[in-house]
Amino acid sequence: MRDPQRQMTVLAVGAHPDDVEFQMAGTLVLMHKAGIRIHIATVCNGDKGSVTLAPEEIASRRFREATASAKILDASFETVGIPDLELVFENKTRARVTELIRRVDPDIVITSPPDDYMPDHEITSELLWDACFNASVPNYKTAQLNAARPAKRIPYLYYSDSSGLDRFGRTILPDFYVDIISVIDVKEEMLAKHESQRSWLSAQHGIDDYVLSMRRHAQRRGKEVSVDFAEVFRQHKCPPFPQDNVFEEIIPSYLLAH
Repeated sequence: MRDPQRQMTVLAVGAHPDDVEFQMAGTLVLMHKAGIRIHIATVCNGDKGSVTLAPEEIASRRFREATASAKILDASFETVGIPDLELVFENKTRARVTELIRRVDPDIVITSPPDDYMPDHEITSELLWDACFNASVPNYKTAQLNAARPAKRIPYLYYSDSSGLDRFGRTILPDFYVDIISVIDVKEEMLAKHESQRSWLSAQHGIDDYVLSMRRHAQRRGKEVSVDFAEVFRQHKCPPFPQDNVFEEIIPSYLLAH
């Protein structure tokens, strides 16, 4: 049970640096304004995100970019450190992600959707579901140095949007929308910190302006509920995860149903 006297913490986890900014940063800005502590992390380190820089160089640059973005929300950033495209659901990685949950001790976890356009994103979703459950199991040992104590509770778990399409090209149907018109400029500012991705997304995805691409996607989602810009979410409600929607408590005036 959540302690109402304790400042709430949200852990936002993407597969790669910039995923959080694309998928959920507007909602994080609203939560930050509501007094929620924000922590941002990735499972992968971003080392494949360049056509010109070596893996170590681009990973280091992307860490700096992600850290600068997180600072806009007075948030910290870290990465579990798995190389891009090498992420698998196996015990060592499960333990490392569980350790992240135990150490941050979040009330809310927001991560990638389970149905996405690439395996790194989908496996990240599976790992966070797994870790949120494992973190409160006392006999689950992560074997990490200075390991954190088991969590006292299972956090709320939410899945963000992706491109809006699953691997079959079908539109993802959300549980609810968040109106982000009042914070779209901050979302853009955060995403713009990931400057190294302009050339990568142009080469790999054919996207010339990644900030404009994000804005257009937020407009498409907003149009579905008659607002200018929106982000969408689904809640993990399989027991023993919390069943109530805590977004209704912390940012109620920004929530919209389909």
